[in-house]
Amino acid sequence: MKKLDMVKKIMSDFSYIADFVVVYVEEAHPTDGWSLPGNYNISQHGNIQDRLAAAETLADHDVPCPVVADAMDNRAATFYGAFPERCCVIQDGVVVLLGGIGPDGYHPEELRDWLQKMTA
Repeated sequence: MKKLDMVKKIMSDFSYIADFVVVYVEEAHPTDGWSLPGNYNISQHGNIQDRLAAAETLADHDVPCPVVADAMDNRAATFYGAFPERCCVIQDGVVVLLGGIGPDGYHPEELRDWLQKMTA
């Protein structure tokens, strides 16, 4: 969530050439697990309703695109290596950008740079 404002700005700036979606995956810092001070009060997801509620919490932060939830078997996070966070670009069914994995490798500016090149 630290870089959410940056990602929201990228989404707004490039909405004219790209469709965005956020896939909410397994909670990285649940309150009943490895929690961090100042995080949202989100427990480990015990079922899909819990995960959907957590995704709704994220959507409530004015995310300018659809927010969907990964399945409980974490298939999207596993397929894209997206836990805890990652930017991906899929174009015509092909992954054309697979950004670094968070927290340390997660750099949304990679997405901005890629999108800028597509508009040049």
